[in-house]
Amino acid sequence: MIEEVALQQALACIGRFTLHIFEEVGVIAVLFGQTIRQLPRIRRNLVIPQMARLGVDSLPIVGLTMLFAGMVMTLQIVDILMRYGAQSTLGGIMSVAMGRELGPILTGVVVAGRVGAAMTAEIGTMKVTEQIDALRCMATNPVAYLVVPRFAACVFMVPLLTFYGYLIGTGGGYAVAIYSAGLTHFTYIHSIEFFTEVSDVLYGLIKAMVFGGIISLVACYEGMHAKSGAEGVGQATTKSVVTSIIFIFITNYILSVILY
Repeated sequence: MIEEVALQQALACIGRFTLHIFEEVGVIAVLFGQTIRQLPRIRRNLVIPQMARLGVDSLPIVGLTMLFAGMVMTLQIVDILMRYGAQSTLGGIMSVAMGRELGPILTGVVVAGRVGAAMTAEIGTMKVTEQIDALRCMATNPVAYLVVPRFAACVFMVPLLTFYGYLIGTGGGYAVAIYSAGLTHFTYIHSIEFFTEVSDVLYGLIKAMVFGGIISLVACYEGMHAKSGAEGVGQATTKSVVTSIIFIFITNYILSVILY
């Protein structure tokens, strides 16, 4: 009897979580539709500052993250490859891994933590101080004014950050391979040229574009629906980051099945 009750409670928790995920997907899909409808009315003077804040200002943290990710990954696998005489494939493995998975995923997580949290906090503060209601009173569509510029900036800048991170991560792997593992410059670079295809990097950029859209939509939605008070803004910010990361990992699997 106790086991049946425990099983029912476990299934109930799984069901609630599943319904919550589908609910989040539904409301974000509605916001995505509204954003696409307002996209032709985009204001360039609002997009460029967002691109600078969301993209250019994220270069240091993305570069640092990808540099050490590439170095650590190379450090972990180079001994195994040398054990089986496959060290000549190291550059290709690093390049494909960075282009397909590590680049988009790590960049998306970093941007979700840095940019998504900032967007949610900013819009959430506008919500609790009734600035969004003021926009409606001035006949300004909040989606067009707040969501569309951030959506466009993320969709455009996250792929650029991903490509930048791909270069930095592969370069970090190169440094470890040359100066720690003793591989030659030709071996590493030739392996990249031999194993890496354009599609490996291109599909990674497509993933990053989708991740950028997810981060912006989730952040804007949570900010526009933040509860009153500082606590409500804090909860919305936390929820935004967690939800974005969950959706990034789910979407990454779906896109991997479709693209590869």
